[in-house]
Amino acid sequence: MRMTQKERGTFFQEKYQWDLLASRSIWAFGPDENGPNILLDDTLPSQIDKKMLGTVKDHIKQGFQWGAREGPLCDEPMRNVKFRLLDASLAQEPIFRGGGQIVPTARRVCYSSFLMAAPRLMEPIYYVEVQAPADCISAVYTVLARRRGHVTQDIPKAGSPLYTVKALIPVIDANGFETDLRTATQGQAFCLQVFDHWAVVPGDPTDSSIKLRPLEPASGQALARDLVLKTRRRKGLGEQIAVSKYLDDEFVLALSASGHADLLG
Repeated sequence: MRMTQKERGTFFQEKYQWDLLASRSIWAFGPDENGPNILLDDTLPSQIDKKMLGTVKDHIKQGFQWGAREGPLCDEPMRNVKFRLLDASLAQEPIFRGGGQIVPTARRVCYSSFLMAAPRLMEPIYYVEVQAPADCISAVYTVLARRRGHVTQDIPKAGSPLYTVKALIPVIDANGFETDLRTATQGQAFCLQVFDHWAVVPGDPTDSSIKLRPLEPASGQALARDLVLKTRRRKGLGEQIAVSKYLDDEFVLALSASGHADLLG
């Protein structure tokens, strides 16, 4: 954002009711400096040397940008995530806090904190407008229901025998929708599709206890897990999504000893 720190603080306070101090501690947006993710510096001057932290600020931002661009779930951009920097232990020697050390470390911190915060998968949603005769409306509803569509409005079109059905449908289920619709209505229905918004996919994408059957479409709370695994296979990524691979061995042992082993995946 092309604003001064003070202007940015006032903007977030007035528009989003943020705390003024927090809104002035914004370091970066990501990915690409204008994305929907945010990095905040919530460290206190009494606990950390702000001057030394400033020497690695750009490296931390680079690691944040990298992590936000290629998320740990399926190597896709993150969305609507807020990262707060609470503490940092930095070496006194500049050679040990260069970009080669800080950037990948910042990325790993973003990944591990993201996975430990109950992440969810998001998918794009189309706004769909269908026009069809009254006797075809039930067929339109059937086609939409098969593709996880949700009707928002169903009204007659003034001065014509047609009805207008407005609905929302996931983009991944919209492939071939128009052909399916015209087949079900004998070519009497016409539709328009445009991107509308992003929505959370039902289910936990990191829940390894969900059993997926081959060649059977997933539904309900298993949908997010199914989409993540299929995307990871297509990209050649492993099926396991474990936070432990982003943490040092000492931290993994400390979590296990404190009874939080369930967070490690």
